[in-house]
Amino acid sequence: MLGAVAFDLDDTLLRDDLSISDRTVAVMRHLRRCGVHILPASGRALESMRPFVERLDCASLVVACNGAEIYSPSLELIYGARMDEATALEVTAFGRENGMYMQTYEGDFFYYNEQSRWADSYARASMLRGRLVEDLDAFLIRHPTSKILMMGPEETITRMREEGQERFRSRLSVTTSKPYFLEFNPVEATKGNAMDICSDILHFSMDQLVAYGDSLNDVSMLLRAGTGVAVANGREDVKKQVSRIAPGNQEDGVARDLMEHYPEFFQGVVL
Repeated sequence: MLGAVAFDLDDTLLRDDLSISDRTVAVMRHLRRCGVHILPASGRALESMRPFVERLDCASLVVACNGAEIYSPSLELIYGARMDEATALEVTAFGRENGMYMQTYEGDFFYYNEQSRWADSYARASMLRGRLVEDLDAFLIRHPTSKILMMGPEETITRMREEGQERFRSRLSVTTSKPYFLEFNPVEATKGNAMDICSDILHFSMDQLVAYGDSLNDVSMLLRAGTGVAVANGREDVKKQVSRIAPGNQEDGVARDLMEHYPEFFQGVVL
């Protein structure tokens, strides 16, 4: 029995132009009216998720920052994990050792350590405003964070992810949502752990959860769900870990997969 649907946003639910189709919106709203919980779960910060959550207008809970934060339907924080100061500063030291662009988040802004094309591209994609800070370490001491993001060439990110997972083992979750992103969160902050919290709050079982994703930061959620589904445009190493592949994000793959595999919710319904 389908009790909840969780999904990543970028490259999973969102099309490449960052839109959500009318069909996808209609499917999600219909399932919510049928009693199925809808759970957007993104690496994005809340303010970057807000336009998409508002477009769907049916979320039961909202999972942000790779599971470090969970928000109510009215977008009030109900769960939050933060890095301790010493570990956050160790992350930035790791970034400086490798000459990396780095950023963190507070309120409606992202705060970054150097002016570069990475800051400009992130602002466009996230729809957040960025602010350059002279001393990122000092900022992190004043503003404990749930996430530090580094950006760089894919080969550098791959190498640093492997090094970071070893260096911060048992202390941080180190993952990737896009090939040029390297994301650091508190160790308990994974989408899989967030699903456990959501299930406790909303009273559904993991067997009733179907989850959709495309990248490494989705794997914990895909494996924790009763049914984990990767979209066709997802990473090959992610697709190998699930039992079902949905059509790609450009083809409204999440909505199409739900309609195909849970027809009992859609019989006689025109969407």
